[in-house]
Amino acid sequence: MRKWWALGAVTLGTFATYLNNNIVNVALPTIARDLGLTIAGLEWIVSAYVLVFAGLMLAGGRLADVFGRRRVFLLGTALFTLASFGASLAADGSVLIAMRASQGLGAALLTPVTLTLISAIFTDARERATAVGVWTAAGALSMAIGPVTGGFISERLGWSWVFLGNVPIGVAALALGAWAIRPDEQTVRRSLDLPGLATSALALAALTYALIEGERAGWTSPEILTAFGVAVAAAIAFGVVESTRREPMIDLTLFRSRVFSGGTTAMGLWSFGVFGIYFFSALWLQNVLGFSPTEAGASFIPMALLMAAVSMLAGRVTGLIGDGPTVALGMALMAGGVFGLSMVGADGGYLDVLPWFLLYGLGAGLLVPLTTMILGAMPRRTAGVASGVLNVSREVFGLLGITVLGAILASRQAASDLPELPAFLEAYQVTLVIAAAIVLVGVPVSLWALRPAARREEPQAAAEMELSSSSAN
Repeated sequence: MRKWWALGAVTLGTFATYLNNNIVNVALPTIARDLGLTIAGLEWIVSAYVLVFAGLMLAGGRLADVFGRRRVFLLGTALFTLASFGASLAADGSVLIAMRASQGLGAALLTPVTLTLISAIFTDARERATAVGVWTAAGALSMAIGPVTGGFISERLGWSWVFLGNVPIGVAALALGAWAIRPDEQTVRRSLDLPGLATSALALAALTYALIEGERAGWTSPEILTAFGVAVAAAIAFGVVESTRREPMIDLTLFRSRVFSGGTTAMGLWSFGVFGIYFFSALWLQNVLGFSPTEAGASFIPMALLMAAVSMLAGRVTGLIGDGPTVALGMALMAGGVFGLSMVGADGGYLDVLPWFLLYGLGAGLLVPLTTMILGAMPRRTAGVASGVLNVSREVFGLLGITVLGAILASRQAASDLPELPAFLEAYQVTLVIAAAIVLVGVPVSLWALRPAARREEPQAAAEMELSSSSAN
């Protein structure tokens, strides 16, 4: 019974980090008015969290390997909770951005440990599948209640309560985890791979800075070109470092698996769409369609609930048509939903938006079991590293969803001769069409990576990775 309480602690921690993403988006217009922030400033409120989260998530996984999963999970939960409290007290944009980055640090420590803790706690395959389902459902639930909660709180209580609400959840996860999660019997790794940490964090930070500040400084300005150059150089350096390290942050042999490499790409494209659509749709519903924060948040509830319901049935769908077609169908439905939203004009109402939100939620729900598909194809000893890479992929692509789509929207809006709101709407619609095309790329990727022939090849690939890992040690 104690292991199920441990699952409760892990799920609460995951729920808090996911809720943190979803609850903030709807409150952004209110934050902008109170603190006098521009679109770029709002992007930094979101991206500062995701940047640190994604940039240091691999380090969080490595720290857990060196110092123990339980210890790092509790440390990350404590940091996230304290930073949430600090964000609720922020009086200007710079302080809020700094607290959001601190939240990202806490999330980077606790999140990559969650799947490995579940794998370690639940040794029975059936129980583990149930536990992963509960963990996944927590993310879907946060999408359902996050936006409407954020809208209601920012409208009735003030945006600072959006962050203060994380505190009791974090305290509960911390107390429950300290009691229910047993200390690690032994650690997995001995070194931190500091060169890998430094180069990966530098690459992501430089890329994010260039994408967010490109419109302000000019895409061909020395400042932005230098940032892009640093990002490319650091990414190349990271690849070289990881290929030569005895204990790398990312085991590059994982990408020999077609299921892993293709599945990770598909998950990234899913995240690209989810993060980007939630961020900009919250602004669009309020600034263009005139929804209140509470109404804008409530608009996402049917989509998120449908996503959660479909995710529980997705296993049956994969049993009928296979893994690849299920994920491809989900991607196609998501792309269709995003494209449909692009056709809603300034005179649209909720009934015009709802069908496309539901289509999007239906597709996204079919992709929820993708995590289980990918991890199930990996050798057991690489499960921790694989789960860390999956989490990083989700956050990095989510960051790109915000920054790339934001850069396109800002550039298109700045070039328009229309008044402010019509210009925003026109730029938003073009951005959605581009987002739909990007998500649609996941259809052929899924069919290629997760086809039955590839799945039959995975045991051999897994054996080769086991042999490679054993030889390296």
